[in-house]
Amino acid sequence: MNTIEHTTRTIPDRLKGGAERILKSWESLLFAVMVAIFIVNSFASPYFLDPWNLSDATFNFTEKAIVALALALVIISGEIDLSVASIIAISSTLMGAALKLGAGPYELVAVGLATGAVCGAINGWLVTGLGLPSIVVTIGTMSLFRGLAYIVLGDKAYTGYPSEFSWFGQGYVWWVFSFELVLFVALAFLFYILLHRTSFGRLVYSIGNNQTAALFSGVRVARVKFILFVLTGLMAGVAAVCLTSRLGSTRPSIATGLELEAITMVVLGGININGGSGSILGVVLAAVIMGLVTFGLGLLNVPGIVMSIFIGLLLILVIAIPVVLRKISWQRKAG
Repeated sequence: MNTIEHTTRTIPDRLKGGAERILKSWESLLFAVMVAIFIVNSFASPYFLDPWNLSDATFNFTEKAIVALALALVIISGEIDLSVASIIAISSTLMGAALKLGAGPYELVAVGLATGAVCGAINGWLVTGLGLPSIVVTIGTMSLFRGLAYIVLGDKAYTGYPSEFSWFGQGYVWWVFSFELVLFVALAFLFYILLHRTSFGRLVYSIGNNQTAALFSGVRVARVKFILFVLTGLMAGVAAVCLTSRLGSTRPSIATGLELEAITMVVLGGININGGSGSILGVVLAAVIMGLVTFGLGLLNVPGIVMSIFIGLLLILVIAIPVVLRKISWQRKAG
């Protein structure tokens, strides 16, 4: 009897400690916020709980979230890529040009993915090969890639994409589950495995925590960062395929401002803007939260400019709050 009592007293304590850590995690807070927003939206609009409306809500975040998955790894490594929206623009533009040359739907996909990967490689080479700061490089390529799209198209647009191609952005795999949503879930799973279950992911964390120590430990820092930039460009190419397919046209202004929303998803998801920490689960939850908020505001006929203001304020808050809390903690310790 004493043994049984001892067992029932120690094991729950251990489990309780694990449960407390989970409940205190940033991901748990995001999940609670997501549930709260879902409940508020369901009361705010009678159309919110319609399955097809909920399916449409996923289009508000899937393309941005696909980019955010790769961008999260770049930021964890201590770098940043502000050119992702412009990569989408130039990828979409070259897909439109390939369409005019007679390319089929799968050739268009290949052009979009290849263009994104090449643009990512350019960013990676400038950062790792020449040693330039990533924020400066990607601000430059942000203007460069977008400018090339405007040179090619001007105020015109590419239209007439084949119906087979439109399936990537408008098609459904099963019932209300769109291809974009299924693709995002699959990519999120792959990025989770890459970051949290492989040696490559451990290298990314180590570089973000202390690049110098990682370098002296034998980590090929430049190679890892180059791969991350190529991967981010590739995911921007995937987003370009989905977005162009969903819109059915290409304009040089496509995806304008998407980089801000993708970075907001990453930071809101708990990725340290200075690098070294964060999780893919947090990014996924943050993407869903932003999608639900945007969709809920849309159902209430809130103007788009208000949504932009909200996203900007959200980005400032999620960066500022940890800093403020640290300062308060330091002052208490000093006191």
